[in-house]
Amino acid sequence: MTKNKIQNNKNLNVMTFGCRLNYFESEVIKKNNNVKNKTMVINTCAVTSEAERQARQAIRKFKKEQPSSRVVVTGCSAQIDPKSWFDMPEVSSVIGNKEKLRENILEEGRPLFQVDDIMKVQENTSHMLHAFDNRARAFIEIQNGCNHRCSFCIIPFARGNSRSISPIDLVKNIKILVSDGFKEIVLTGVDIGDYGRDLTPKTTLSNLIKDILNNVPNLDRLRLSSIDPKEVDCALMDLIVNEKKLMPYIHLSAQSGDDEILKKMRRRHRRIDMINLCKELRIERPEIVFGADLIAGFPFESEDMFENTLNLIEECDLTFLHVFPYSVREGTAAAKFPQLEIGLRKKRAKILRLIGNFSKERLFNSYINKNVSVLIEENNTGYTEHFIPIRFTEDLRPGTIKNFKVSSYDQFKLIGIPIESKH
Repeated sequence: MTKNKIQNNKNLNVMTFGCRLNYFESEVIKKNNNVKNKTMVINTCAVTSEAERQARQAIRKFKKEQPSSRVVVTGCSAQIDPKSWFDMPEVSSVIGNKEKLRENILEEGRPLFQVDDIMKVQENTSHMLHAFDNRARAFIEIQNGCNHRCSFCIIPFARGNSRSISPIDLVKNIKILVSDGFKEIVLTGVDIGDYGRDLTPKTTLSNLIKDILNNVPNLDRLRLSSIDPKEVDCALMDLIVNEKKLMPYIHLSAQSGDDEILKKMRRRHRRIDMINLCKELRIERPEIVFGADLIAGFPFESEDMFENTLNLIEECDLTFLHVFPYSVREGTAAAKFPQLEIGLRKKRAKILRLIGNFSKERLFNSYINKNVSVLIEENNTGYTEHFIPIRFTEDLRPGTIKNFKVSSYDQFKLIGIPIESKH
């Protein structure tokens, strides 16, 4: 695969925590900066207190190993509570979520504290990357921010309100990436289902997908990141069913399988919406695979309510689960609710992960002796169209697509044997 390389900057390292959007923005940071002295950027996440703890631990470890290097903290946690990061003796400077994407923001001599009010940001700028370091697929930010106020979520206050990038710019950027050799594009953002409602004229995620597929015919694969179940409308459903270039893996922002908890969370969907969506899509595209985000131990969650979430995994056949024990986020409505004991939250999260592992093993087993199409990554690994990880012993070129026959599996991946070359 031929790619235009991001500038080689040996003095700059970026450590990323959190979502795919953060990983995309870390690549923008690397592209936009050329520093003279050793610098580590910590791109933080604010979804859980555990993510923040890990980031602080990484900062202390790095500074202990490289005491003369600069440490710059940015990301969602830095945006929400910049002073707490600036007060760390290991930290040289703190940069907000808006500021981190500017060119040469890491130049020495700039202010050490650059964090503006994210809620005042009204536009989203397209950040074009001509390469993604060590990646076979390219992530494209189509929107940022969120207009919804789920009671548990602090992210709208770290990202601001929803802001979309024009479809013309996105199609242009994707054309360049495909010409650079990328076979798969992943559409990412904070709330991609909200795409286009702020643009003039207004548009939708399904219209964007049509624009991409119509105007970039050489694109092999298009994939969606996490989406709210309520935002899968009839037009998007039709695309998922009929557009074979749109990959048959849907990751749903479910959070809970109990209606009372969903109400307390201020979610827009209900249990039956999840069940009906998965059922209808599986009828029309039987090979489709579903993943989901789930929160364990949300305030007020009884054993029966937790049981409803467990049952949802089976009823929707959810396979790849992102499970989080509920984490109190100051500034959110749920922070004021009576809290369940932290040990119970962790216990329930462990149970959800265990059930998810059983579901994943069942899926892996169903692929034995089947043929799959794989996007090759580094270290003899890749991903099928259904986003199932696979490994193999052959030394194959990253960024190519190859057909495999699945011979077996382990706890983490399918194991395959190449059978023919697609490209």
